[in-house]
Amino acid sequence: MTPDTLPRASDLPPPATPGAETIIDVDHFSLWYGTSHALKDVSMRIGSRQVTALIGPSGCGKSTLLRSLNRLNDLVEGIRTEGEVRLRGKSVYARGTDVIALRKRMSMVFQKQNPFPKSIYENVVFGLRVDGEKRRAVLDEAVERSLRAAALWDEVKDRLHQSALELSGGQQQRLCIARAIATKPEVLLMDEPCSALDPIATSRVEDLIIDLKTDYTVVIVTHNMQQAARVADVTAFLYLGRLVEVGETTQLFERPRFAETEAYLTGRFS
Repeated sequence: MTPDTLPRASDLPPPATPGAETIIDVDHFSLWYGTSHALKDVSMRIGSRQVTALIGPSGCGKSTLLRSLNRLNDLVEGIRTEGEVRLRGKSVYARGTDVIALRKRMSMVFQKQNPFPKSIYENVVFGLRVDGEKRRAVLDEAVERSLRAAALWDEVKDRLHQSALELSGGQQQRLCIARAIATKPEVLLMDEPCSALDPIATSRVEDLIIDLKTDYTVVIVTHNMQQAARVADVTAFLYLGRLVEVGETTQLFERPRFAETEAYLTGRFS
């Protein structure tokens, strides 16, 4: 297969977002790292308060697409883009966009858990302190609310002022999720959040992801197709920088529209 033989975004039907309003609209979006064409004419809609999984082989553009949503790719030298990404109808690439404010609305959880060398409490309130929040009652409320939402409160409530680095790997990742949601974002972007975790910790984070969609829109990059099947409402398959297929997860896994998708899902991909 070559990029020219893959289905084009314009050939695809509207993405499945049953019962959900569109919060993110990716419209014929392309991205280059220097001369390397990493994303090619990607169009999809992401539904509010759903879990959308991005799957595909290494180097297909999953993480690049994820980081394009809140413009984290701007930190890489030589980036060039075409097309649009809109958050609630407004272009995130428009001139004058407040990128810091954008990233508060779309928080990122990274592949490797990265708690700061501070207390559990200070990790959670970090973003609030950056915004200038000093009121103890507000900070205390945010800590309990965020840790409860991250299914971590009962495990750490008696040691909030101990170092976050003393937590297990799974606890650290849930702490990073709590830190990400403390500022009340609209969207939670997760770049392979379970890849460094053992199966038990992975299961807990997956359960958490399902719970989080009650209040947040979640977009997750994963290499684990079983994980996508377990947690995602909608799944998108990318290959060679193109969006090949997107749809309801059950439909995509059981009745893929394109041979390329079926080949990847069944391990016959070449």
